[in-house]
Amino acid sequence: MLHRTPGSGAYARLEREQRWLLSGLPDDLVDRVDIQDRYLTGSTLRVRRMHSASGTVYKLGQKVRTIPDSPERVSLTNMYLSKHEFELLEQLGGASLHKSRWHWPTGDHLLSVDVFEGSLDGLILAEVELGEDDPLLPALGLAMVDVTGEDRFSGGRLAQLSTEEAADLLSGVAELVRLGGRG
Repeated sequence: MLHRTPGSGAYARLEREQRWLLSGLPDDLVDRVDIQDRYLTGSTLRVRRMHSASGTVYKLGQKVRTIPDSPERVSLTNMYLSKHEFELLEQLGGASLHKSRWHWPTGDHLLSVDVFEGSLDGLILAEVELGEDDPLLPALGLAMVDVTGEDRFSGGRLAQLSTEEAADLLSGVAELVRLGGRG
């Protein structure tokens, strides 16, 4: 009777994202949100604080990949938390990531643009949520490289980078930008 597994059940939903590396910030960004993520060690759980001009929201999320080696499709379950619950969970071991997120309206799509901080300062990614059977979109505006299938650009992986690994990633990104995305 009880055959639930992580990523299944009535509250889980499929999330399919396409992600691009950007060479800079688009001009028409709106709705800035500052995000603090903590990926809990040894789990598929993420604790998130989102702060904007309209207030602060706390979430516990679980992301379970539908294909283990691909970050493109995940089963996502979210639960909203109180500040106290967030602070309790944030004390657990994990890797943190800080970024600012804007929305970027482009044609028929609303993209999210993430500007990373700390050791990843200078990394800019854009993503769009797609339906399960939607085709991938062509590169838009400042998009340099489609990194949808590259695990190294998933939030959990980025959070776990050492300072040296982050510097190596940023060096590779700078080279891609220099080459105009023809890396």
